[in-house]
Parts: sequence; structure tokens; C-alpha cells
Amino acid sequence: MATLAFPHAAAAEPVHLPRNVEAEAAMLGAMMIDNRLADDIVDRLEPMHFYEPVHGRVFAAIKTLRGQDMLATPVTLRPMFEADEGIKELGGVAYLASLTGSGAGLIGARQFATQIYDLAMLRTLVSVGHSMVDRAMDTSEEVNPRAQIEAAEEELYRVAADGGAENSVKSFAQASTAAVKMAEKALNWGGNLSGVTTGLDSINSKIGGMHHSDLMILAGRPGMGKTSLATNIAFNAAQRWMRDMRDGIPPAKSVGAKVAFFSLEMSADQLATRILAEQSRISSEALRMGKISKAEFEQLAAAAAELENLPFFIDDTGGLTIASLHTRVRRLQRRHNNEIGLVVVDYLQLLTGSGKGDGNRVQEISEISRGLKTLAKDMNVPVLALSQLSRAVESREDKRPMLSDLRESGSIEQDADMVWFVFREDYYTAQREPKRPMEGDEARVFEDHARWAADMERVYGLAELIVAKQRHGATGKVVLKFDPTITRFSDYAGF
Repeated sequence: MATLAFPHAAAAEPVHLPRNVEAEAAMLGAMMIDNRLADDIVDRLEPMHFYEPVHGRVFAAIKTLRGQDMLATPVTLRPMFEADEGIKELGGVAYLASLTGSGAGLIGARQFATQIYDLAMLRTLVSVGHSMVDRAMDTSEEVNPRAQIEAAEEELYRVAADGGAENSVKSFAQASTAAVKMAEKALNWGGNLSGVTTGLDSINSKIGGMHHSDLMILAGRPGMGKTSLATNIAFNAAQRWMRDMRDGIPPAKSVGAKVAFFSLEMSADQLATRILAEQSRISSEALRMGKISKAEFEQLAAAAAELENLPFFIDDTGGLTIASLHTRVRRLQRRHNNEIGLVVVDYLQLLTGSGKGDGNRVQEISEISRGLKTLAKDMNVPVLALSQLSRAVESREDKRPMLSDLRESGSIEQDADMVWFVFREDYYTAQREPKRPMEGDEARVFEDHARWAADMERVYGLAELIVAKQRHGATGKVVLKFDPTITRFSDYAGF
């Protein structure tokens, strides 16, 4: 259960904060009279939800005793409060017995718990409001209204998301209904797709699509094409959504998705250039340089017109914090009727944490990877995050990545539901091209070059997607085609 800092009676406030101290006392008395009620309530509340600090400490003591399977009564609680200064002000340990005096709370204990929580939320809203006003009025430091708005949204979301443990508990009937719906979706789409499509049949067959609430890590060394593959997948999902909507398929049954793409490295126009190059089949380099014919420009204009309604939203703000990323995804969800179905982050190491890790980069990456997994679960969408690999790959003869090659790998590997590596052997083979021969050495070098050319022909234009971790199925690899001129990955027909 998320924890929030709720103001309580000890704090000095200019106005009376929302509270019901009598309901707190009645509920605690009922919990001590009937420990079965205590077992039901202890997971709904936290000590900071109580306005009266003593009541919060009594609640915490009851929770501790019940956690140890011990009776929680005024008698068993007495030793824990004999030195408590707060309870002395209320009449000493006899106050514990007085809580059970009337037994009036037995009937409405659960309703009291709900009211106590709701009032605590209202106090938090008051606190958030005060801090918003204080920050907005303070011009002694750098004025950054957008950052203040994002911070306020994050605080408000924490209040809204902390709905008590009962909100996260589902009956088996609810869970099994969701599982059956997922299986039905997979059956309807040919038996190999229960999540959001990647647009590549070979990858869909391996992973079953990108599943809601999953964190997927796509990693590779520079030059392998990880941004290209992520862009291809994101575009395919958005294009499929657009086509399904045009065909009258209900959003719940579509295997496409509206996409939120957070590009911390490339600008929005660079990403758009890649997508247009892929769709118009014009070299992205030629597009950037303007070296295209009139006919090619017409192809480009046609592709742009066809894609103008593509549900693909790009945020190219640099230096985002993990909290800001959450805020921006939630904002997009509100604007688009909660239909954002895929979030892509390029790339993980360019996000920043809360700054509370004392400069420890490993701790910061741990916070970021946990934050991305939390985002996937809270928003119930797949999150595809790109990641760098360490240089250890370059020192091995076999350049195929392994899980241990992930930079700051421990937390990333642990938090991810799937880890993919993209690997192109032709990239490394091209670097091994024999140098020009010295005089008298032509024959040997010619033979070496012929072997190299044969190797290059064998691997050119091929890529591997290595599924190194998958919670839902087997690991393995998928062979893909890659066209570097238009940065496009596609299914490979055969060997």
C-alpha cells in the first residue's frame, strides 16, 4: 500500500482540518473487542491515516500483534503504551480500556474505516494545496511553472492512486475472467497474439504480442538498430489501431494501440523522418539531405497524407525524471480517453531519478526501472524501454549480448518482464574487411577478402532479436530482415 504523509493533530494549522476523532476511537475499540474485525481492517489503513497521533500508534500496535497471531486487547496492548507520553495526556493506559467501553463501533467499524481514510485524503489535499500555493508564491529561486504543475499532478495522483489495499484485491472470478478474455483474443487473432501487435509475425509468434502491464527492455550496442526497431514496432501498433478503427473493430478487441513515444535522444522531426522514409521507401539520409526526385517527393507527400491521423504521439523533452514521465503518460491518457495502449521510452539511461540516491548511479537506475514497471502496472499498458549495453560485448569473440551486459543490469533484469537484445552480425563483419595488400602480399589478401565477402553475403541485411528473458514463455531468438537505407525491420522468409 502506498504511503502518504498526512498532516495530523500535532501540526499547527490555521483552520480545522477534516477529521472524526470519535470514529477513530470507536473503530479501535471494535478492533480490540473483535479481532476478526481487526484482521479485516488492518490492511485498509495505515497509522498516518489517523488524525489523532495516539490513535495511529494504537492502530500500529494492533497491527503488529495480529501480524504475530497474538490477541490484541487492552491487556496485551498495555505494556506497549506504559511509557507513551501522548496516552498519558489522555488519562494513561486506562484509555485503552475506555475505547472498548461502549462497543458502539462493532456495527459500523468497516464504515468508520472508510470514513477515516476519506478524511485523511481530504487532509492530504489540503496539504498539497498549501504547498502548491507556497511554491507558486516563492520567486526567490528559479521560476519554472511547468515543473511545478507536473509536481502538483504527481502529488495529486499519489493521493488518487492510494485507494487502500481492497482496491487491488481481485476475486479469482475476476482474475479468471480477464484470463479467459485474453485467451479469446489470442484465439480470434490466429492463436499467437494476445497482446498489442509488434507488426512482425515472427516476433508475435515468439512472445504473443506485448502484454498489458509488462515492462519490456530492448537493448543493444550502438549501431544495432534498437531505436529503429522500437520505432517500427510503435508505428506498426499505431497503424494497426487506425486500421481496426476504420474497419469498425471495437477498441477492446483491437490488437493495435495508440502510442506514446518518449524520445529523450532524438527530436520529434527526426523520428517522423524515419517513419516517413520507411513508408515511402526513400532513404532517410536522402530525405535529410534533400536529395530526392520530384516523383520521390510525391511518394513522401502521399505517405505523410495517409499518416496524418496516425495515433502516434511524440514527446521529445530531454532530461525527464521518472516522476515527470508518469505525469505525462497520465495526461495523455486523459486527453485520449484512456486509449493509450503502448508507451515507448528511448532510452532508459537518459531518464533521471528523484535525486535522493546520493549520486549513486546504480541506485538511480534501480529507481528508474522500478518506476517504469510501476508505470506499466498503474496504467495497465505495455512499456517498451530501450537500454544501453556495456562495452563488455566488444571484448568477446561472439558479440551476441547476454543479460549480464545490461548496464547497471541487476535491477533492470529483475524488474523487466521481457528482455530483448537486437544483434546484427553484418555490422561487425563489415568492420573486419581486410585492408589493402602490401606489395607481394596480394594473393593472400585476395583470398582473405574472398572469404570475408562470402561471410558478408551470408549475413548482410539479417538481424537477430534475442529474447533473453520472458516471464510468459520460452526464450530464444527470432531472425529478421533489416534494410539500413530506410531503417526498417521486417519478417525473414527463410534460411
